[in-house]
Amino acid sequence: MDGGQRDCGDPGATLHAVSSAVLAVTRHLSVHEVLQVIVRAAAQLLDARYAALGVPDDRGSFAEFVVEGVSEEEWERIGPLPRQHGMLAAMLRDNEPKRLADIRREPEFEGWPAAHPVLKDFLGVPIRDGDDVLGILFLANRRRPGGFTRADEDLLTLFAAHAAIAMTNARLYERNRELTVVAERNRLARELHDAVAQKLFSLRLTAQAAAALAERDPTRTVRELAEVERLAADALAELRAVIFELRPADLADGLAASLRKHVEVLDRAYDADVRFTADGTVVLPEEHEAVVFRIAQEALHNALRHASARTIRVRLGVLDGGAVLEIADDGTGFDPSAASAKNGGEPHGGLGLASMRDRACSIGGTLTIDAAPGTGTVVRLEVPL
Repeated sequence: MDGGQRDCGDPGATLHAVSSAVLAVTRHLSVHEVLQVIVRAAAQLLDARYAALGVPDDRGSFAEFVVEGVSEEEWERIGPLPRQHGMLAAMLRDNEPKRLADIRREPEFEGWPAAHPVLKDFLGVPIRDGDDVLGILFLANRRRPGGFTRADEDLLTLFAAHAAIAMTNARLYERNRELTVVAERNRLARELHDAVAQKLFSLRLTAQAAAALAERDPTRTVRELAEVERLAADALAELRAVIFELRPADLADGLAASLRKHVEVLDRAYDADVRFTADGTVVLPEEHEAVVFRIAQEALHNALRHASARTIRVRLGVLDGGAVLEIADDGTGFDPSAASAKNGGEPHGGLGLASMRDRACSIGGTLTIDAAPGTGTVVRLEVPL
């Protein structure tokens, strides 16, 4: 968008400009990414050379301060994050929009580092959620002569209201992701207790029985030692599976490459035949890729640990403008309707169906499960690109 060409007197053009800026912001989920896009969109919206967004903390400084128009080298020369002094302090104190023809002439203009860019015309508006100030949006040095107008102030205030929604949603998303991590840790703790700890306890009792029988019943001792070996192998397999889930997903090489690597590891670690295929190129935001990867992990975990599958096929592709992930197995299957009604969607000791569906919804995706007792299971995730 070329802000220099926007006609503030044209309501249609103004609405289109705000709509484009808001859409650019709402595509993102992480808080830091949302802040960066808000600053970039605001600068483009009003054709400002410099833009910044400060998120205040409770210690007289800023929790985050994101800038546009200043290079990394210039920012390093400027120095630490700005404190709440001068014009920044006045904005936070007054909690009202401020539009200036030349900020250098204001009494509050003080404390600017020597390496800071020279600012002249200035426009600042608060980003509010009710009575709470989520941040302050600053613009300076409009490229078009004449500085910022009252129409520009109204436009930026309108954009700030939408930016507040995007910031709130991003914070809720990150909070939900933190809660999901806690839930995952609790589930893995239950897995360790229910599977590994119980097998190790049985292993200890069986070893004690074998030791007691060693002298008077050698034949039975051999049978007990065979059981010890079996229990040890089962405990090792359970522990290995939990370790796989604890390993952080390394998506540096992209979703397809990471899924392929994970499937290859599982194929070597388990007796099941696990295979991966990719059709086309799937490009998703980093946060979306992480969610898709975790859903794949959960589905594979269910197929290997609960369904006793012998063959598992993982496919990632593109269909009708969206990414499609499909995990199909020939395991024992189950009744999805019965599963949803039992334990809040956590049947058979915890298949994680509710967790997978929540994850899918968090990135605008749709999760479907085609399963029946004795016929295997197909988990399908569709995510818009």
